[in-house]
Amino acid sequence: MKRFIDLLRRRPAHRRASFALRAAQRGLTLLEIMIVIAILGLVMGLVVVPKVMDMFSSSKEKVAKLAVDQFAFKDAPQWQVSTGKTCPENLLVVAQFIGKGQADVVDPWDTPFEMFCGKDNMPPGATGAAFAVMSYGPDKKKGTEDDIKSWEKK
Repeated sequence: MKRFIDLLRRRPAHRRASFALRAAQRGLTLLEIMIVIAILGLVMGLVVVPKVMDMFSSSKEKVAKLAVDQFAFKDAPQWQVSTGKTCPENLLVVAQFIGKGQADVVDPWDTPFEMFCGKDNMPPGATGAAFAVMSYGPDKKKGTEDDIKSWEKK
């Protein structure tokens, strides 16, 4: 009987000790949390950020292509029909006629669009067109591979 009473007395102390051990192991230390955050930051920097930047640059090219095509195939012909003239002085005249502003005649890389008008002024490859528009693209240099042209499908 004495042995049974001793077991009952010991048990609460044993339970308290195991509870204290479990409570100490439940949480994370500040150092562990900082290490996890640092690892997540590295993964984001090496994997996610480059993909987002690629998507951003390709979207700029799409916006430029849409703007070039809009000017060449919709806005300029509408201006020509409404005014009875064949060539505007510059692209800003067409933009203002449509209701756009100065900011709409520059591409996403802050370079002005180049306008070609008239059969004699068309660039090589723009056959059959009376009006064409181009953007110099991300490198901002004319005549390179990344130029965005209204007369080319991309």
